[in-house]
Amino acid sequence: QVQLVESGGGLVQAGGSLRLSCAASGRTVSLYVMGWFRQAPGKEREFVARIGRGASFPSYADSVKGRFTISRDNVKNTVNLQMNSLKPEDTAVYYCASGPVGYSDYKSYDSWGQGTQVTVSS
Repeated sequence: QVQLVESGGGLVQAGGSLRLSCAASGRTVSLYVMGWFRQAPGKEREFVARIGRGASFPSYADSVKGRFTISRDNVKNTVNLQMNSLKPEDTAVYYCASGPVGYSDYKSYDSWGQGTQVTVSS
């Protein structure tokens, strides 16, 4: 059974930084596509970033490119999302996702975490 547990969310002022972490059990993160999505109140879940298997290059939504960095720690079996220069519009619940294939469409992932709240104040 795959379990993904996010941590690291919280309240931060605009311009600040947060680092989210997703701990995986029942699945080796280096062998699967790992992604981050977010969902703000009243909005659809949207793609943030993904990293493929092995040495695959990461990809990002245009709205976070240059500010967010996704990385994988194969020893700890975690996937991290470093978020810098945060903006109020980044406020959302952030979800970790995993799948044998995974793209910007959330339906292409088969496992999800419970989410962690990120709130950016202006």
